[in-house]
Amino acid sequence: MRASNKTVIGRAALVRFFDLPEHWVPAKIDTGADLSSIWATDIHVQSDGCLTFKLFGPSSKYFSGTQIVVPSADFRLAHIENSFGVGEKRYVVKLRVQVEGRLFKATFTLADRSVKTYPVLLGRRLLNGKFIVDVSLGKSLHAATLPSKRGIES
Repeated sequence: MRASNKTVIGRAALVRFFDLPEHWVPAKIDTGADLSSIWATDIHVQSDGCLTFKLFGPSSKYFSGTQIVVPSADFRLAHIENSFGVGEKRYVVKLRVQVEGRLFKATFTLADRSVKTYPVLLGRRLLNGKFIVDVSLGKSLHAATLPSKRGIES
């Protein structure tokens, strides 16, 4: 559904990353988060300055083992605070993503989301100007009987 030039989105969506085009991945919509975040593993800065990582982890059904290489000019290390106010250093990269039929390059932090219900979180910077969030639309993408790891959706 569209409202003017913005797409109305619910509390969760399926997204596709062009570095892994064969998978649609569930993502939590989080207007409280500034940046979007994605589960990444095997994160390393190589001797040539490039950042390498794999999306998701071996235990994830979305894991392909494909190594992504980002040139040194296209990533940064940032101090990020989680919802509990705990700070950590995370790499920030741009990834090509499709959300609700819209294609664009968006900024993601690389994080260990292995214990989270959703392997991807979409934050305000990705949503701003493109989407209107209506939490009454639909249910989460996981079965209603599936409890989250901590009693809340992550």
